[in-house]
Amino acid sequence: MAVQLLAVTYDAHDPTRLARFWGGMLRRDAVEDAGGLLLPGTPTQVGLRFVPGRPQEEHLNRLHLHLTSTSLAHQQDTVAAAVALGAVHVDVGQLPDEGHIVLADPAGNHFCVMEPDNRFLSGCGHLAEVACDGTRDVGLFWSEGLGWPLVWDENQETVVQSPLGGTKVAWGGPPVAPKTVRNTQRFLLAATDTDLRTEVDRLVSLGATLMSTDEDRSAELADPDGNEFCVRQARPRART
Repeated sequence: MAVQLLAVTYDAHDPTRLARFWGGMLRRDAVEDAGGLLLPGTPTQVGLRFVPGRPQEEHLNRLHLHLTSTSLAHQQDTVAAAVALGAVHVDVGQLPDEGHIVLADPAGNHFCVMEPDNRFLSGCGHLAEVACDGTRDVGLFWSEGLGWPLVWDENQETVVQSPLGGTKVAWGGPPVAPKTVRNTQRFLLAATDTDLRTEVDRLVSLGATLMSTDEDRSAELADPDGNEFCVRQARPRART
């Protein structure tokens, strides 16, 4: 495809602290990236990016990450490591018999450490899923936008995954809480095999709304549910 999901961007009061936390959890080194810090991904693992920003009081956690574990001991070790790095346990109404453990990172972003027998995320890697609030329509939009096939489409819930495998992206279907403020978490895409304007026009034709542009270097759009996302021109590949 002409566009790739480069990272999930987080607004953060202290991007350095958040990058240090997630770098420790995912064993990735942060690099400077356009005024923020990027934990680069791989062709099968999405990156994470942290930029300066002050989330408004009424903002919602509209997406959260799912980390996998290989055994109950590994799950507990992952939770203990997260807490040691600054995470806290969170009660979101999960039932006692549910196998996953819900935490919040130092900035309050929720994430789950999944049970080792979770078959749906088996083989997806440690950062196995980006779980989002959203309608079926937005899942279909992102399937077309990224060129990732639907691997789940039932009861208004949708999940997409790269043809290469790895991190899944899921939308839980209705009800979706009303959007009242700018999201503090959003996708960052890179236009790789085409120019930025062509890619923006394609995404708009699929149902996105263009919000702003920056001299052909980047553009901010919103998906059909109104969630902001950014597309930027990929850096030219080095010649060999």
